Amino acid sequence: MDQPSRAARRTRSLITRNRLRLVFVVIVVLSAAVVVHGASGGGLSTATEEDVPRAEPSDGHTVVTESGRAGTITAYAPDGSVLYYDNSHTKYFDVDPVEGEELTVEYAATDTIHSEGPTCEAPPCTRNVIERTDLSTGETEVIYERYDHREIAAEWHDVDRIDDERVLVADIVADQVFVVNTETEVVEWLWDAQSEFPVEGGGPYPSDWAHINDVEYIEEGELAGHVMVSLRNQDQVVFVDPETGMNDEWTLGAEDDYDVMYEQHNPDYIPESEGGPAVVVSDSENGRVQEFQREDGEWTRSWEWSDERMQWPRDADRLPSGNTLVTDTHGNRVMEVTPDGEIEWEVESTLPYEAERLETGDESTDGQSARELGLESRVAEDDGESESGFDVLGGLADVVESIVPHRLYNGLLFVSPVWMGRSEFAAVAVIVLTGLSWTGIELAWRLRDSGVRIRSPVYRDDSEE
Repeated sequence: MDQPSRAARRTRSLITRNRLRLVFVVIVVLSAAVVVHGASGGGLSTATEEDVPRAEPSDGHTVVTESGRAGTITAYAPDGSVLYYDNSHTKYFDVDPVEGEELTVEYAATDTIHSEGPTCEAPPCTRNVIERTDLSTGETEVIYERYDHREIAAEWHDVDRIDDERVLVADIVADQVFVVNTETEVVEWLWDAQSEFPVEGGGPYPSDWAHINDVEYIEEGELAGHVMVSLRNQDQVVFVDPETGMNDEWTLGAEDDYDVMYEQHNPDYIPESEGGPAVVVSDSENGRVQEFQREDGEWTRSWEWSDERMQWPRDADRLPSGNTLVTDTHGNRVMEVTPDGEIEWEVESTLPYEAERLETGDESTDGQSARELGLESRVAEDDGESESGFDVLGGLADVVESIVPHRLYNGLLFVSPVWMGRSEFAAVAVIVLTGLSWTGIELAWRLRDSGVRIRSPVYRDDSEE
C-alpha cells in the first residue's frame, strides 16, 4: 500500500484537533452574531408604528395589510408618510376602498382566541371580522363577524362588496363562498367547493382542503353576475354562476399542473371593456406574477414578471396607469412595476398580504389587460441587473432555499420571529450544520482513540490477484 504523501502528512500536521475545534467555534460565534444582530433590531420590522419604514412618494394612497409574524394594516400618504397604522388584530387580509367615501376602507381581519368562553369551547378558536375604518380619523365600525371553532386555516382571506347591504366572502374553514346581508346577517347564497371537487384531491381534508383565498363578483361583460373563486390547493381559478353552478369551460388551471399555476393567490379579473377577459394572478409557489388572456375559448398566458428577489407573491393589481402593484410576501416588499418591467415604487414590509391603491378603486377597477397595453414579459433569468461584491450569507441563503422544499421554507418564514430574514436563516443553518459536523468528528475521534476502526462496506480484496 502506498504511504501517505509528504503533502498529505503536512496537511494532517497543520489540521490538529484543537485547531479544527477553534475553526468550529469561530464559525458558530460569527453566525450567532448575525442572529443576535437581527434579534436586537438590526432587521426589518413593522410590529409597531415606530418600526414601519417610510415609503417612496407615489401618486396616491397605498394601504398594505400583513397576516404573518405581525398582523398590521398600514396606510401610506402620497408623500410616503404613514397616515394610518393598526395592529389590534392577529391578522389582516383583504382591504378595499369604500366607494364614495374618501380615505375609508373595508378589510377582513382575524383574531385568535386563546381562552375558553362562550365563543370558544376548545381554544384556540378564531373570530373573523369585516370592519370599515376612516383612515383620517381612525373611526372603526364592525360590519359583520363570525366565530369559528378552530384556528388553523379558519380565516376569511377575501371579501368583496356587491352593494350597500351584501358582501361576498371567501370562507376557508368551510371550503365555501357565500353572500351575506350585513344588515340582517342572513346568508342569501352559498357555493360549496365540495359539491364540484373530490375531497381526495387538494390539501389535507378536512383541515385545509381547498383554501379558498379570493373571491370577486364580476359586474360586466359576458360573465356579468358570475363569481370568480381562487381554490389555492386545487391550483385553479373557477367561475361560478349563482344560478347554475360552476362554469367548467372557463376554469383556469388544473390541479398539480404547476406550469400554469402553483397555489395561486388573489386573481384580479379584467373585463372586456379594458381589453379582457383577462386574469392577473400571483403564482405564489412559482415565484412570479402573471396574466392570462381569454382567446378562442381558451386561457393563454399573455404576460409574466419576476426578479431575483421575488419570493411567494400574493397580490397583483393592474393600475389605470399601466403599472402593476405587486405584493411580494417573502420578498418583504410591496412594489409598483412599470409596463417595461422596471420597479418604479417600493416599500419594505415584513410579510405583506395585500396592497391597494385607493384612488384606483376596488382591485384597481380601470386597469387594462397586458394585451391591450402591449406589455412584454420579464422574468428573473432575463434580469440583467446583478449585485456587486460577495455576499456570503446571501449565497448561503440561496443554497438553503434550493435544498429545503419551497413550501417548507415558506412555512418556516411564516412562523419564525418577525426579525428573521434570509441572512438569519442562513446563519441558523450554518450553526446547525457546524454543530452536526463537529459532533460527528468528535465522535469519530473518540472511537479512534478507543481503538475502534470503521471499515468501509466496499473494499478491494487483493488476495485473489
